[in-house]
Amino acid sequence: MTDMILHHYPNSPFSEKVRVAFGLKKAAWKSVVIPNILPKPDLMPLTGGYRKTPVMQVGADIYCDTQLIMLEIEKRLPSPSLLPPGKEGEARALAMWIDRNIFWAAVGVVMGALGDKLPEAFLKDRSEFSGRPFEPARLKAAAPMALQQTYAQLVLAEEMLADGRPYLLGTAPSVADCALYNPVWFIKERLGGGKPVQPFDRLPLLTAWSERLKAAGSGTPTEISAADALAIAREATPAATSVDAADPSGLTAGRTVSVTPDDTGKVPVSGVLVGLTNDRISIQRHDERVGDVAVHFPRAGFIVAPA
Repeated sequence: MTDMILHHYPNSPFSEKVRVAFGLKKAAWKSVVIPNILPKPDLMPLTGGYRKTPVMQVGADIYCDTQLIMLEIEKRLPSPSLLPPGKEGEARALAMWIDRNIFWAAVGVVMGALGDKLPEAFLKDRSEFSGRPFEPARLKAAAPMALQQTYAQLVLAEEMLADGRPYLLGTAPSVADCALYNPVWFIKERLGGGKPVQPFDRLPLLTAWSERLKAAGSGTPTEISAADALAIAREATPAATSVDAADPSGLTAGRTVSVTPDDTGKVPVSGVLVGLTNDRISIQRHDERVGDVAVHFPRAGFIVAPA
């Protein structure tokens, strides 16, 4: 089986969502550490401009956004499953709600506490990425409300665990647990320093749950260079994909399209449409450094349009 290569950096919370999935599956994977701000000269040849972290590469196939990365890991490593039978849609929907709501409240908590300690280049990059100013004074002023919102939403997870279940949807972890671990890990790692931190001082069940996830580890990563990853893509051929002829968009195979996130990091990526299903968009593009690659995006949360 072709190696899964994760392009990430240690402090990336969405990367931790994927790393804990690797841990739960006891997976071996390749690691490429990338910069946490632009420029990312060794990532752009693979993604065509998509700048969010992480990105997963399998040969010449490039998977963007953790929604799709998690599905691809599940496809390649189906056991133990992170999509509980009969609750697949529930797990995925819960994960997306967490990504879109709890995560951003958690960002407000962390950035409110650390904003005045962060480099100017980082603040400038995140302002451009998010489309709103990352100014230390503004972040600090918004932090109390962010903490309230984080607590109000995490209480729902605490209530889910109140019946004694070890994980959000039952006896085994799912993609929803991996998604929630992302903001919980982010707050605890950046602000806790091994000590109790708000709001987890009021959430004992969630705190114990997070320790169970932490114990899963991150699988078995092997670090490789960005140059090695680019060479792997250059020597590989993208997997076959197809376009659903009955897709409600009316888009057809072979058409040039652009794909853009609808929330942050709104950089359009253009290419030839080679795959379109209910859960993913696939475009083929060419770059001098890597040759032909297929870049895959989740359907939900991304805008695909004729270029």
